[in-house]
Amino acid sequence: MTNIALLGCGRIGQVHAKAIGRTPGALLVAVADAMPAAAEAVARQYGAETRSIEAIEAAGDIDAVVICTPTDTHADLIERFARAGKAIFCEKPVDLSEARVRACLQVVEDTGARLMIGFNRRFDPHFVALKAAVDQGRIGTVEQVTITSRDPGLPPAAYIKVSGGIFRDMTIHDFDMARHLLGEDVTSVYATAAALADPAIRDLGDFDTATVVLTTASGRQATIINSRRASYGYDQRIEVHGSKGMVSAENQRAADIEIATAEGFLKPPLLDFFMTRYTAAYEAELTAFLTALAGGTAMSPSGADGLAALQLAEAALESVRSGAAVTLS
Repeated sequence: MTNIALLGCGRIGQVHAKAIGRTPGALLVAVADAMPAAAEAVARQYGAETRSIEAIEAAGDIDAVVICTPTDTHADLIERFARAGKAIFCEKPVDLSEARVRACLQVVEDTGARLMIGFNRRFDPHFVALKAAVDQGRIGTVEQVTITSRDPGLPPAAYIKVSGGIFRDMTIHDFDMARHLLGEDVTSVYATAAALADPAIRDLGDFDTATVVLTTASGRQATIINSRRASYGYDQRIEVHGSKGMVSAENQRAADIEIATAEGFLKPPLLDFFMTRYTAAYEAELTAFLTALAGGTAMSPSGADGLAALQLAEAALESVRSGAAVTLS
C-alpha cells in the first residue's frame, strides 16, 4: 500500500482524490489546502486527515505526494518534497518559466527523487489503443497527426489572468500528445491564434482560438486545433495517418448509440468536460505512477517531458508574435 498526501483540494485536486480512492494499492492519508474548508471537505469524503505542508513533509507515514496546487507553487513544492525523500506526482506544468523548470529538475536529479508529470491524456483508454495501433505498425510509418481539442466553454477572466496563456495551459496537453505520437523530436513550430470567442480575452493578453503545426526533422507533421469554446460539448479527437492507413479516436458520449428516425440521425451529447471525459485516464495515470514507484522503473511522463512540452508552448507563442515558424535546436 502506498500512502499518499494530496496537496491542493480544488477542482483538479478533487479529481485526483477520487482517482486515489478508486485505485487499488493507494491510500489517501492526508490532505492540505490553503483553504481549510476545502481540505476538510475532501478529508471527510475520503477518510483522510487534514495536515499542514510542513507536517506532510516531515511525516514518516507518507510515501508520495500528489501536487494539485496553483501552478506558481509547483516547482517549489517539487523541490521541497524531493529533498524530503517523497515520490512526487505533479500536475502540469512544473512552472511557466523554462529556466525555473530546469532548476527544479536539477534538484530532482540531484536528490534522486521520483517525479511524474500529470499529462493524463496519455492514459485515456481510447488514446492508449490508438498509440498501440501505431506502435504495432498497423498504419505503417507515421506521417501526419491531427489533434482536435476544444473546451465546451470559456474559463473565467480570473483564471485566464493566471493561466500562463492558452499554449502553456491548454495546448500543452496536446504538445505532449503530439510528441508521444510522432515518435521524433519536433524541429519547427508554426502557430496562429486569435480571440474569436470573446474579444475581452485579447485585452487579457491571451487567445481562445489557436492552430499549431509541428514538424520533425524527417518531415512528419502534427496539427493541433484548439478552441476554448465549443457549443456542442467537449471536443476531443485524434487522428494518425501513416504510410499504410489511418487510426482515429473519436469523441466520447454518455451512451454510444445512434437513433434514426424520419427526422434524421441523432446521437447523445458529448461528455461535458474533463472531469467526466477523462475519469478513466486519471485512474490509469495514478496506477502507472504507483506501478513505476513499486517496480523502480522510469516515471513517464517525466520532468523532461514536461520541459519539452513547455518549450513547444514558448515556441508557439513566439511564432504567433512573429508570424513566422520557429526552429528548435
